[in-house]
Amino acid sequence: MSYTMESFLDDCRQKISLHNTAADYVEVIAPLMHKLLRAGTVTLEEKHYQSDSEHYARNPIYIDPENRLSLYALVWLPDQWTPIHDHGTWGVVGIIEGAIEERNFIRTDDQPRNARENIKLNRGGSIILTPGSVTSFVPNTDHIHITGNATKKRTVSLHLYGHAMAGFHIYNNKNGTKEWTEVSHS
Repeated sequence: MSYTMESFLDDCRQKISLHNTAADYVEVIAPLMHKLLRAGTVTLEEKHYQSDSEHYARNPIYIDPENRLSLYALVWLPDQWTPIHDHGTWGVVGIIEGAIEERNFIRTDDQPRNARENIKLNRGGSIILTPGSVTSFVPNTDHIHITGNATKKRTVSLHLYGHAMAGFHIYNNKNGTKEWTEVSHS
């Protein structure tokens, strides 16, 4: 029997019911995302491939009615990038086609985590994710990044989050500020 999107989502719901922390969730779900991508059975509907010429597109695949998780297909046209942001939740990301570059930032200020001003970010490492690659994150002050498509082709990625991802913090590195921003999806 092949591993389908439905199987993946069933397994994710089961795993989060058995564990208690964000680190546990990503540890048990990242291999499931990898299994799904390797199975070659990711079949998205046409609506999940919608793109936007102005910015990357977030196309919902599944939003849990109990707000435990959500799954989106993100479609990135060449040179489309997120702002510098964090997520405020855990997540697992897998690449279906193309490549995503993730450039990380490290907070170097002494401000409390919820501070909105006087935030200092230094550039950190960078990774490039290609088809079949999986990455994960947990909510913490050090998972701040900018991600985007630095290629000349479309990229499609799956993003599983620990709730119905309706917003995140956007950082203005020049002004040293962060602001909560609501995000929409297609």
